[in-house]
Formats: sequence, structure tokens, C-alpha cells
Amino acid sequence: MKTIKLGKTGMDVPVLALGCMRLADADRKQAAEYFRTALDLGLNFFDHADIYAGGRSEEVFADLVRESGVSRDKLILQSKCGIVPGKMYDFSKKHILESVDGILKRLNTDYLDVLLLHRPDALMEPEEVAEAFDTLEAAGKVRHFGVSNEDPNTLALLQKYVRQPIAADQLQLSVTNASMIEQPMNMNIGDDRNLDRDNGVLNYCRLHDITIQTWSPFQYGFMEGVFLGNEKFAALNKVLEEVGARYGVSSTTISLAWILRHPAKMQAVVGSINPKRIAECAKAAEIELSRADWYEIYRGAGHRLP
Repeated sequence: MKTIKLGKTGMDVPVLALGCMRLADADRKQAAEYFRTALDLGLNFFDHADIYAGGRSEEVFADLVRESGVSRDKLILQSKCGIVPGKMYDFSKKHILESVDGILKRLNTDYLDVLLLHRPDALMEPEEVAEAFDTLEAAGKVRHFGVSNEDPNTLALLQKYVRQPIAADQLQLSVTNASMIEQPMNMNIGDDRNLDRDNGVLNYCRLHDITIQTWSPFQYGFMEGVFLGNEKFAALNKVLEEVGARYGVSSTTISLAWILRHPAKMQAVVGSINPKRIAECAKAAEIELSRADWYEIYRGAGHRLP
């Protein structure tokens, strides 16, 4: 499996991470096959969050690890905290420390390789976050830290106080949801495609060696549905099929290869728990789209070249 460096951590990680949000919904046989397939493909980076199925997904994962007999050092475990569902976001020191203790207990592990703050907290006090990170690192409970869905100014504010380098920013990106790519290409054009919805986060992360982890790589809108096989995106699907045929792979594979082709060296987070689909996704790591093919897909999604 192709790897990249995760931020400034020095860690080599697979270009695909497996999101575990749906793991609690799988029957045990399917879950076990999913886990075996992932490891056989070299996909050992698993992305969790304390809110996934109310923590149940982390517990199911711990069962899979125990039943498989795989050693902890063969796995890269990431989880997220900070969302109090339906109520608020909470980046207080108390909440972060208590959340990590719960995560470790559910995952049945002594440490997380990576902890992400899950969504921005408007009441974030960066000094308090810094204290929490230092406490967790000193206790050996978390080795590296990152965020999700944060813009450059919030990243810069946090990094001013946090001693550890921010390793990753988990952001929504797919060929249809590509405003962070589209806006800079429409710079100095007087229409709504020049509206900056991402505050230049793509180039900020590249400048500061922060790995972008892309969530929902097959979704359009804000998790409104998948674009693959969707009649709303007939032109895009036609292009994906044609490009896929040239490389001998599916539209699923090509959609991920489109993300991985970007020179920012992103890590795509795939949420499927279907073993066959995971294998299909893994093939994207073996493909490097030509520049012409990448732009053909970009245009097929309705993005313009001004």
C-alpha cells in the first residue's frame, strides 16, 4: 500500500484511511471480513470518533482486534472528540481529557496514535486545549494531534498555543465538493465561483505541512448522497466510466484516484465496511491519473476552467 508522511509526525501512513462510523451497524461476520480485508491490503489506519454510534463503533473495533490477535503496534488508531451531539461543541480541557479516557477504554488500548478535535468550537480557549494536549502526551495517551473542519485562521490561532505540530485537518472533499480547489482557480473572476468558502485552507495546509484527510469522498452536498450512479450527475458518471475503462478500474476507484492525484498528498478517508468495496478503493493507490484525465474529471463534475 502506498504511504505518505502524516504532517510533521514522521509517521508513514497509508494514503487511504478507513472510517469506522458504520462499523456498529455491521453483523459480526461482515465486520470480521472487513477487518481482515483491510489488513491484507495494507490498510491499517482506522479513523474513529467518540460519537460514532454513541461509542459503540469503537467497542466493536476493539472486539475485532482482540479476536484477530493482531498486535497493537501493527495498527494506527485515530479518534476524534469535541462534539456533544445535539447540544454543543466542547474543547475544554476537562471534556478533552474525559473523552480520551472513554475512547481508550472502548478501543481497549493504552494510547491513540492521533487525536483530532472534531469540528470547531466557537468558545475554544487555545491555552486550555494546549494544556489538555500536553497532559495527554505526557501520560502517553496520545502521540499526535490534529483537527477537523478548521480554517486557516483557527489553525493558526490553535498552533500559536499548542506545542505539538498540528498533524492533520480532516475536511470534506470529493470531485463534486471541491471548492477548496475550485476557488483559487477562479481567482479574479467576478462571479460566485470566486467566493472563498474555505479561506484558502488547501494551500495553508500545504504551506504548513498539515495533511488533509478527506472525508465523504463519494458524497455531494453536505452528505446528501453519493454522486456515483446518480442521475443528477450523469455527465460526471459518464466521464468516470470512460476514464475508468482506460485504466481498467471502476468509477469508485477513479473517484479516489482523482483525490490522491492532487500534489497536496492527501489521505482519503473511506467509510465503507463492505470488503469488496474496500478492495475496489485500495486500487486507487496504484493509479496516478494523467493531468489530462484529472482535468477531464474536474470538468465533468461541472467545474469550469476560466
